[in-house]
Amino acid sequence: MPLLRANDLHHAFGDHALLVGVNLTIEQGECTCLVGRNGCGKSTLLKILAQQITPDDGTIEHSDNLKLTSLEQEIPSDLNDSVYDVIAGGLGHIGKLLSRYHRITSSSTPLDSNALIKAQHELDSHDGWVIDHRIEKVASRFSLDVEGQFSELSGGMKRRALLARALVVEPDLLLLDEPTNHLDIDSIEWLQDFLVDFRGTVLFITHDRTLAEKIATRILHLDRGKLTDWPGDFNNYLRRREELFKAEELAQARFDKKLAEEEVWIRKGVQARRKRNQGRVNKLFELRDQRRLRRDRPGSAKMQLQEGNQHSRLFVECLNSGYAWGDNVIFKEMSILIQRGDRVGIIGANGIGKSTLLGVLTGAFPPTSGKVRTGANIELAYFDQLRTQLDEKKTVQENIGRGIDHVTINGKTRHVISYLQDFLFTPQRARSPVSSLSGGERNRLLLAMLFARPANALVLDEPTNDLDIETLELLEELILDYRGTLLLVSHDRRFLDNTVTSTLVFDQPEKVNEYVGGYEDWIRQRPALPPIGKPQSSSLKYSRPRLKQPSKKLSYMDQRELDALPGHINELENEQSLLQERLADPEFYQHSDNKVSEATSRLAEVDDKLNLAYSRWEELESISDNA
Repeated sequence: MPLLRANDLHHAFGDHALLVGVNLTIEQGECTCLVGRNGCGKSTLLKILAQQITPDDGTIEHSDNLKLTSLEQEIPSDLNDSVYDVIAGGLGHIGKLLSRYHRITSSSTPLDSNALIKAQHELDSHDGWVIDHRIEKVASRFSLDVEGQFSELSGGMKRRALLARALVVEPDLLLLDEPTNHLDIDSIEWLQDFLVDFRGTVLFITHDRTLAEKIATRILHLDRGKLTDWPGDFNNYLRRREELFKAEELAQARFDKKLAEEEVWIRKGVQARRKRNQGRVNKLFELRDQRRLRRDRPGSAKMQLQEGNQHSRLFVECLNSGYAWGDNVIFKEMSILIQRGDRVGIIGANGIGKSTLLGVLTGAFPPTSGKVRTGANIELAYFDQLRTQLDEKKTVQENIGRGIDHVTINGKTRHVISYLQDFLFTPQRARSPVSSLSGGERNRLLLAMLFARPANALVLDEPTNDLDIETLELLEELILDYRGTLLLVSHDRRFLDNTVTSTLVFDQPEKVNEYVGGYEDWIRQRPALPPIGKPQSSSLKYSRPRLKQPSKKLSYMDQRELDALPGHINELENEQSLLQERLADPEFYQHSDNKVSEATSRLAEVDDKLNLAYSRWEELESISDNA
């Protein structure tokens, strides 16, 4: 039996249907990534699977004694206990006993012998010492000090503690909602390494494309209430998704054309009232019902940058410059030159001083040592990580218009409401207070404010937080077309690779080093440093299959396999062609979702088998040729 099965789930908030007939099966050992636009219902689905929310309709089945734990998107603000207590909190009653015993033994006051004996007796009867050892082992694996206070940890270390809390129960199924949110790159890579080695089953939500590409073996796409299953890796999903969307658009265009023709016919009146045409009338009513129930794909944001007049060739030059807060040195002896049109990424751990470095480069903070020379005619547009530019009490419209109802974009006047629709704000949402916005909506509003002013230099401080994949890709395209200067702070590795031409990295104490290229280029060029807090391997690793090393001479069975491979490959190629033709036919998408999903799944399976067959053929041919 699968670990978990969801059957015909339906769920809505008011009139907005989030889940419509969702079916899902999770098997042992899978690492599944759930993707979809912001607000489509991904977190709701995870909470339903964890039985934290009851769906409007449908059922959840799971295997007997399933251990399921989840890590939610937001870090709780009310946890003021020790790290040990937070981790033990995932164990229910036995966790409370262990926390009480831990407090008694670690207290600076004289021991209460009666309380200690009672606590020891209870732990003896509940196998508590084994579980205490498990807590210490998990904390050590995550480089956590169990005596420290949770509230004093950085955001990345808090996530480690909460993940340890989820894992200490040794779950069969781990649900993660945006686990990389607000983590720095070191913490993201640590989490990625951990999940590769994790022995259980994982279902996670993320907009981090690199994480999805590195660890996911299956993709679930939630779109307009429907869940589509895409076996295979993330890149396969991206390719197949575009094919599906194009076929869907063609099918809908044909449907709309047919409906328009029938509407013209019905208006002729006399012919439509004849008895023999009643079937055609009924068919028109069915078409109208289908169109009314159809949920079109939501539009993409239509961002457009306003470019100001060019600034001088020089943007900024730093000569042995540094910055310190009292005795706390942020960086020192930095010499760099940034010129017009350069695209510079800034990388470093949370709290290390990336925003301070931005301030020095833009002239907001004078250096405490060395010299900084800035260019002339610089018009900055600044995307603020702390969102201080937003007035919480005012509406979205008021934050853009600043008292007027229009904006000027590239010389053209537009109404604020119309402009905000380009950033996916409906007129109703545009009149809502900023305090009611989600994280993704706040970022889209900041981008709308940013792009409403002409600028020849962009300063983007964590612009990708809470943005969905489609919006990230659009923002990348905009930046690539932008001819001004760019300074970018981001923990999104793919975003850095796709947008910057050099990086400034806090990868040595009190030093900022410059590298050519993006994130992956820095990884290849950086000095060898000891890994910080790398997770220890768990007992059973999840890893992708590797081909065995070939022997020096083909065995009898290998020769038979080599002889059979061309015919097997030919069969797979024929099936691949048939499936591709079927999926390219728009009418095929009028069938049930199960048929589409089955065909898509089978095509992905055939693709994988073909790749393995090609690899095996090359391997055996190579051995045969060298024998």
